[in-house]
Formats: sequence, structure tokens, C-alpha cells
Amino acid sequence: MVILGIDPGTATMGFGIIKKTKTAVKVLDYGCITTTPDLCPGDRLKIISNELNRLIQKHQPKVMAVENLFFFKNLKTAMPVSQAKGVILLTAAKKKIPVYEFTPLQVKMAITGYGKAEKNQVQKMIQTLLNLEKEPKDKNKRKDDAFDALSVAFCYTLKSKISSA
Repeated sequence: MVILGIDPGTATMGFGIIKKTKTAVKVLDYGCITTTPDLCPGDRLKIISNELNRLIQKHQPKVMAVENLFFFKNLKTAMPVSQAKGVILLTAAKKKIPVYEFTPLQVKMAITGYGKAEKNQVQKMIQTLLNLEKEPKDKNKRKDDAFDALSVAFCYTLKSKISSA
């Protein structure tokens, strides 16, 4: 089964695509969809939609796992991220791909066994669990968004073990 993990964002949206078989989990692709602040919000969302559709067409995921945030420190970022998430959900619905949402707490619990794990602990575990020789980074050398997306995708593979947080 191919799983598309998403870390929503408007400026940077992380994605991670893994394939789960009966015996292993393999990374197929990862990276970031980026937009620039000089574009109008509609154009930024259009880029996200187009790139997400390209990934879906290329990898044919059966499931989408999306990070779900319940609070934001900054309202200015909350609205654009919510808009990006709307594009993600609409794209999945149009392609008839079921979406599973996981909070950061659920992801940390599933990956490390500790809901308050630091980001670097989660990243090291994902690197180990997915047998990654190097850290996933996008073309701008950022790793957090790609790691977060891979973590959410891997979290789906463990969903029967995840308690509702």
C-alpha cells in the first residue's frame, strides 16, 4: 500500500511517500512543495494543488495521512495553513483517497513512544525506522517539513497502535 504523508503549509508543504508491504516499509519519495510570498494566495494554493495532483498521479497512493494542528501561535499563519489544508482535503476527495489525520502528539507517541519527544528525536527514529542513509532534505536544504511528512505517513502504518490523543 502506498501512503502519502503531508505536513501542511502554504510557503512550504512537506510530503513523504512510503510503500508498506507485509514485511517492510520503503520510502518512495519525499520533499517539499514551496511557494513564494510574492504570489497572491490563490496562485500559491494553485501551485500546491497542481504539485499534489502530480505526486498523486506519479505514485498512486491509496491513503493520505495529514498532520492535524489544533492550535496556532500566530493567526497570520493559521489562515494560510488552513487554506492549504482545504486544498489537500479537496484534492484527496476528488481522487477518492481516504484521509487520516494525526496530531503532532499522536505522531510523536507512535514514532518514539513519548508524546513530548523533541523534533530531533522523532527525526532520528524515522531515519532509523525507514532505513534512510541520509536525512531527507528539500532543494533548499530544509529537512523538518520532509521529516514531518514521512513521520505522518509512517504513523498511518501504526494507526492501530495509536491512542486518540
